[in-house]
Amino acid sequence: MNRWQELTGGVSGDEYAARFAELARSGKDVHGEARFCSALLPAGARVLDAGCGTGRVAIRLAELGHDCVGIDLDDSMLDVARAQAPGLPWHRTDLAAFDPAALGIAADFDLAVAAGNVFPLLAPGTEATVVERLAGALRPGGLLVAGFGLDAAHLPVPPGITLAEYDAYCAAAGLALVDRFATWDADPYDGGGYAVSVHTRVSPSPEPADA
Repeated sequence: MNRWQELTGGVSGDEYAARFAELARSGKDVHGEARFCSALLPAGARVLDAGCGTGRVAIRLAELGHDCVGIDLDDSMLDVARAQAPGLPWHRTDLAAFDPAALGIAADFDLAVAAGNVFPLLAPGTEATVVERLAGALRPGGLLVAGFGLDAAHLPVPPGITLAEYDAYCAAAGLALVDRFATWDADPYDGGGYAVSVHTRVSPSPEPADA
C-alpha cells in the first residue's frame, strides 16, 4: 500500500474531482501542469500521465492534441477518469511494477509527467524503482517531468523524498537534469518547498567503431 492509499483509503475519486471542478468554476487555473508539459512538446506527442488520478492532466493534454495514456493504482480515481474521457486509455497499475509491454503499451513516450505529489505519496522505498520504470518508458531524449512538495507546508504527509535523492534516482536511471522550477508556471526555483523538475533520458552512447 502506498501513502496515497493510506491517506485516502482508495475511495476519494469523486471528492477529488469535485474539488477541482469547484476550483475551475471559481475561476482558478487548474491546467497549469498540462500547459507546462505541452510547451515542452511537439504537436501530437505521446504522453504518459503517471499517477494520473482522475485524469485531469491527461485529458487536458489530449484536448491540446497529444496522444495520452494514464496509469494509476487507485480504482476510485480511475473510475472518474474513465467516465470523463472514455476514449482515452486508462490502466490500473502500481507505478513500482509498471511494465508497458504487459499492458500493451509502446515504451516510446515523448514525456512522462508525475504531477500531484506522486513521488512523496509512493510507498516508501519504491521511489528509485518508479523513476527507473518511468525512464524505461521514454524514448531516448524523452522527458520526465515531476512536481512535488518538499516540506510539510506543501504535502499532506510527512516529506519522504529530497531533491538530492530524486536527482540521484534519475541519474541512476539514465536521466539528466534539464531544468527546475518553483511552480508549473515556470517560476525560477529558489530553494523553496515545491519543485518542478525536468529530466531527459540520455541517448545511449554509440558503439565504438572497430579499429
